[in-house]
Amino acid sequence: MDGQLLPVLLLLLGASGLWGQGPGPEGPLEEPPEEEPPEEEPPEEDGILVLSRQTLGLALREHPALLVEFYAPWCGHCKALAPEYSKAAALLAAESAKVRLAKVDGPAEPELAEEFAVTKYPTLKFFLDGNHRHPEEYTGPWEAEGIAEWLRRRVGPSATRLEDEEGAQALIDARDVVVIGFFQDKDVATFLALAQDALDMSFGLTNQPQLFQKFGLTKDTVVLFKKYDEGRADFPVDEELGLDQGDLSCFLLTHSMHLVTEFNSQTSRKIFAARILNHLLLFVNQTLASHRELLAGFREAAPSFRGQVLFVVVDLGASNDHVLQYFGLKAEEAPTLRFINIETTKKYMPADRGPVTATSVAAFCHAVLGGEVKVCSRRSPPDWDQRPVKTLVGKNFEQVAFDETKNVFIKFYAPWCTHCKEMAPAWEALAEKYRDHEDIVIAELDATANELEALPVHSFPTLTYFPAGPGRKVIEYKGTRDLDTFSKLLDSGVHLLHLADDLLLEDGQHGPVLTHLLEHHAAFELVAHLLEVVSAGGRGGEGGSVRQFGGRP
Repeated sequence: MDGQLLPVLLLLLGASGLWGQGPGPEGPLEEPPEEEPPEEEPPEEDGILVLSRQTLGLALREHPALLVEFYAPWCGHCKALAPEYSKAAALLAAESAKVRLAKVDGPAEPELAEEFAVTKYPTLKFFLDGNHRHPEEYTGPWEAEGIAEWLRRRVGPSATRLEDEEGAQALIDARDVVVIGFFQDKDVATFLALAQDALDMSFGLTNQPQLFQKFGLTKDTVVLFKKYDEGRADFPVDEELGLDQGDLSCFLLTHSMHLVTEFNSQTSRKIFAARILNHLLLFVNQTLASHRELLAGFREAAPSFRGQVLFVVVDLGASNDHVLQYFGLKAEEAPTLRFINIETTKKYMPADRGPVTATSVAAFCHAVLGGEVKVCSRRSPPDWDQRPVKTLVGKNFEQVAFDETKNVFIKFYAPWCTHCKEMAPAWEALAEKYRDHEDIVIAELDATANELEALPVHSFPTLTYFPAGPGRKVIEYKGTRDLDTFSKLLDSGVHLLHLADDLLLEDGQHGPVLTHLLEHHAAFELVAHLLEVVSAGGRGGEGGSVRQFGGRP
């Protein structure tokens, strides 16, 4: 073959696929798959892994225990958490703990935020053994030692196994509150699960007969040892049902509390977590000897109410002004008692200002629990109706609000509330404007000092309209708080609000009242508010803005 033709022939053979580059007898060959880009090592900031969608998988494989914070750069709570989070990482690193802390910028990684159902910042998720499908929600404290302890109890034993008297006594001596489970193995899992989250207590467990004997036990029992009050509290385990985690948790919260707890920033979280709904508060100034002398009688009354009423001391000299404000108290009223149910937020006060003794404290508690004490109410001032804005208290509220000849507009306020103070001039101006209208009453009630049995107030200010006529209707106003809007509301006949059928017909069409308002160019905000009231429940549905007094709010 001509040597000059050989290169041409080779080129043609290559083009025809005989060299394996083109389609063969079984069709075209598949392209080789593209190589996956190598996984990136996540960077670190202050000992915290900074994760993204590209680095999360590697981090989960490399770190069997991983706590991940989903944060937003603009979030104030996230900024406050950041130094504590880094301190926690340093504490655990110093212990060579097998757990790492990481963070993800949620807004920058929306797919990760969606995958892990992050709806608020910061949100912390704990991943164990690389399981990314079911991470545990972080429920611990927001300070460094609390974060570290929460993690320690998940990567290590949450309770110490005790084999002898020396080990048991050493554990009891180490902390103010120590919980030891004396039982057989069937209850261990329940006990350890509870111990994971009770971070302010140390836990031990044993099945050793000599330890049962040392502590005077003849059956399975959980014992709480404490360095205060009665020193010890026992929780016998039900022989048939075994250890109930919910009951034990409630027992530990109740008995780990001091018989009398002083309210401060360190104890407030525990006070509200104790699951005791009734609180008795003694307000005193502990710089005064005469006030300090009252504490003994207060403490003496406490044991018989353990688990039913939480006894709390509020020291006026310890930056507790906000507590005084909540109860509508002035410092000069101390010493004084107040009783509150934190579920209903109803507050009670003694009928007289007699001396605070063990007997008077116990009698007051029994009276409140027995339903013999009415909720708090100030005395009506002699000139309550002399000003344009009428001053109401609990005792004269119903008489004024449900006068069938009057349309009554009431502001429920708190003296310390900024929004209440801001709207005060508009409320005074409204009262002045309508002072000569005999059928309109503008009033106010200090809701921190006066309780209403059937009309709880949960936010300030709350503006409520009580239209004239029978039926004891209650209409909550949620519009703009200014004189012009208040006036348009009154001038347009707010008493028609309870006539839902005249606003919207059953098929959603405009009723005659709404048609009239629209045709006469009533304020857009008023029309919108009327529609909101009706659609929210003006036809008698639960939870609406229009309701019968005494009905469900």
